[in-house]
Amino acid sequence: MTHEQWGRLQQNLLKTLGKNNFANWIEPLEFSDISEGVATFEVPTTFLGNYVSQNFGDLILHQLSEVGEDVRRVNFRLAANIGNRPSLLDAQPKSAAPAAAPSAPATATREEIVPGAPLDARFTFDSFVVGKPNELAHAAARRVGEGGPVTFNPLFLYGGVGLGKTHLMHAIAHELQMHRPDLNVVYLSAEQFMYRFVQALRDRKMMDFKQLFRSVDVLMVDDVQFIAGKDSTQEEFFHTFNALVDQNKQIIISADRAPGEIKDLEDRIKSRLQCGLVVDLHPTDYELRLGILQSKVEQYRLQYPGLELATGVLEFLAHRISTNVRVLEGALTRLFAFASLVGRPITMELTQDCLADVLRASERKVSVEEIQRKVSEHYNIRLSDMIGPKRVRNYARPRQVAMYLCKQLTSRSLPEIGRRFGGRDHTTVMHGVRRIEELRTQDGQIAEDLEMLRRALEA
Repeated sequence: MTHEQWGRLQQNLLKTLGKNNFANWIEPLEFSDISEGVATFEVPTTFLGNYVSQNFGDLILHQLSEVGEDVRRVNFRLAANIGNRPSLLDAQPKSAAPAAAPSAPATATREEIVPGAPLDARFTFDSFVVGKPNELAHAAARRVGEGGPVTFNPLFLYGGVGLGKTHLMHAIAHELQMHRPDLNVVYLSAEQFMYRFVQALRDRKMMDFKQLFRSVDVLMVDDVQFIAGKDSTQEEFFHTFNALVDQNKQIIISADRAPGEIKDLEDRIKSRLQCGLVVDLHPTDYELRLGILQSKVEQYRLQYPGLELATGVLEFLAHRISTNVRVLEGALTRLFAFASLVGRPITMELTQDCLADVLRASERKVSVEEIQRKVSEHYNIRLSDMIGPKRVRNYARPRQVAMYLCKQLTSRSLPEIGRRFGGRDHTTVMHGVRRIEELRTQDGQIAEDLEMLRRALEA
């Protein structure tokens, strides 16, 4: 393959990956040669080579085969000197100074200079389902998205995988673009910040780097835990952070844990991150998971018109897949696609067949005995009284709660659950489960007890 052919192939990658991904990861590559089925590219840094290999290696391999090259593997090696090559994307000079007054053309120019990550059009405030676990995070993100003055800086969002951090980050950026187009908003991952820092070091353009990042009006950095342990990057991040805060520029940051819990993050950075509003996105509760599923179903009704969905399927999924919203949404996507392809309605049986692997992975390893013990401790009664024959209210209600949790959190059948509760009939268990289902919507205390017990058992 000639360098001219690689140039044409780059244009295909530009169309596939989009402007920002291309500028960050593909443009720095320089084609070297193809030998014995291996295509070799020179890269400016090991980090960039590893990232491209992991994220775009298969795509590059596919594109090479599309143009008739017999390539089985793509290899990246560190270049001694890449040199300054003209950009396919950037008509602006790399070292252009930011415009003094905010205007539409100036903003566009600055965004070319500091390109961020592409925003996902699906991640807006309208598509974000709000519940108790994410209520505060949503309200804080909304306030920042308005673009007016806020009393907290930075806004630090943290939580586990699939709880909505990135969704809120994208929603803020979308909202700012809509209401404050005069602001220069840059959203990027901590890895991209690190890559741009390394690139500036390599090209000896640190002054340009400092100037450019300090010229933004709103800086959004996702997954900041990835700069932990990277001393030079942390140093530059700290100075950028301070410079922007001193100019009253807004910073929004996300991570998978609280600032104080990020290992190998410098204490001074932890301290600065904690001086704003730190918001935890809790694990989702049942109501929020069900709301997310119902929201997705409304979208799928348009995509799969006429596809029937049996009663109880969404409730079943909301109970069984509790740890990760992405897994939950992915399960529903697979379910609708499968039912559409085979031309069958979405029944409980089809759900269990189609999602057998997901349900197995999400199955809670909770025993009936553990549930009984936790419930008796919660209600401060003896285990023997809860399991025993007494039917007084003080024992009957906790017994029904325990039966309900056994039905929801274990794979035990109703007769089996009945046997563990003093040899009771399965109809007694069924009555207890139904009664608690009714009370959940009517009695706030019961609903709170169930959620507290569920969290304790799933911890």
